[in-house]
Amino acid sequence: MIEENLPNLSFQTFFVSREQSGSPLVPEMIRIGKNFKEQGLLKENTGIMSLGYGKRMIIPGIAFKLDELKREDFLEIVDYDPVKKIVLAIGRNEPCIETPVHWLIHHARNNINAIIQLNGENVIKKLSTVLPTTEKECPPGTLDLAKEILKLLRTNKNIIIKDAGALFVGTDIREVEKSVLKALGESI
Repeated sequence: MIEENLPNLSFQTFFVSREQSGSPLVPEMIRIGKNFKEQGLLKENTGIMSLGYGKRMIIPGIAFKLDELKREDFLEIVDYDPVKKIVLAIGRNEPCIETPVHWLIHHARNNINAIIQLNGENVIKKLSTVLPTTEKECPPGTLDLAKEILKLLRTNKNIIIKDAGALFVGTDIREVEKSVLKALGESI
């Protein structure tokens, strides 16, 4: 599923500022995107990654390829209200459709500070026999999807999102990067 073709009907965005994020975590996220391309993980896959940054979250904006990310592509998500479906952001781009789900995961679990999500049929095929899969197929970016994911994350760090892709979580981005590479048969 290509994010560019999905209309954002799941939340409304208000920008606190249109300045680019000054987070010191951005260069590491850019490096990981390039590393995944070098390892051959992005041939048929799209992806999204996010990092906790204090009470905020750093995430790329809509429709950016992981291997082509630049500093100006990133947003700082200041807050998300799941009841009103409002995202408060700092950055130049619109948030991706998965922003609410990543926000809810980061804020529901104190031990999760980094998330990498790779979407694509080949990821699902390769990992479906070794990773648990969410029970229901839910629309991207919804509270229902976040609940399905959080159920599995109680006892797992790596899961399959039914008919979407794989989600890897951890305390820091390097740990999650290693989990992705190990699960997909690559080495660091």
